[in-house]
Amino acid sequence: MNKRLLDMSLGFGVALVWGLGLVFAKAALEHFPPILLMAFRFAVTTGALVWFAKPIPGQYRTLLLISFISATLQYSLTFTGLDGLDASATALIIQLEIPFLVLIGAIFLKETPGWRRWTGMGIAFYGVYHIAGEPRIANALWSVGLVIGGGLTWATGQAMVRNLKNISGLTVASWVAIFACPQLFVMSAIFESGQISAIQSAGWVVWSAVAYLGLIMTALGYYMWYTLIRRAPVSEAAPYLLTLPLFSMLGGWFFLGEATSTQTLLGGIIIISGVALIVFEPLKKFIDT
Repeated sequence: MNKRLLDMSLGFGVALVWGLGLVFAKAALEHFPPILLMAFRFAVTTGALVWFAKPIPGQYRTLLLISFISATLQYSLTFTGLDGLDASATALIIQLEIPFLVLIGAIFLKETPGWRRWTGMGIAFYGVYHIAGEPRIANALWSVGLVIGGGLTWATGQAMVRNLKNISGLTVASWVAIFACPQLFVMSAIFESGQISAIQSAGWVVWSAVAYLGLIMTALGYYMWYTLIRRAPVSEAAPYLLTLPLFSMLGGWFFLGEATSTQTLLGGIIIISGVALIVFEPLKKFIDT
């Protein structure tokens, strides 16, 4: 398989498994507290990937920090926000990850995004503002803020992953899961309640969702994503994520009976247009990292 075809397979595969993951997580959140759900998710991932956690001398501290930012904190924010929103709306708002990634590059890595990327960021943020005016979502602005915060922490973690040296995508995914699992159980113990009763009454549907989140969305999804961003610049990998909301909308409609309002759909088009303006602008200084 040539490089271009492999990159496309990885990119669209990530968008598919992550997009459907939001749908299955939304279903499981009817039963499990969100951080506890994420803790079990990473417990499953750890069981699957611990065998691939190769020694990484000198990089344990960095990966521990990456795991806290890009997994523990990010998923606590994003999936607590998802608990108050539709899967399709969450998938659209989370597209702000890409503008945040560009902002982090401009502020901390001294990269120069250029006027097209600044314009794209403005358009994307306006799209979220448009979605936030939809009546159902306007009553859940706290959830919107949590998802936005999750997008910021995710982008921060991915910028850190780009700076890792001589480490494979599978190794990164393995150590992130190993470190994140106990962190998430501690976070759930501190911030949530009702864990014991939720575990005792969970049926096969909930545990099937946990298995999908741990094995497919996280183990497989992040293995593909880390492999992709280690092979290609973020600006080349990011466009594939534009299709993630499509998979979430279709999955939300098919599995959950969600209906996307015209206002949310229009806001989503605005967000994706802004993100597309960012990721499809060739900017040598940005991508040569």
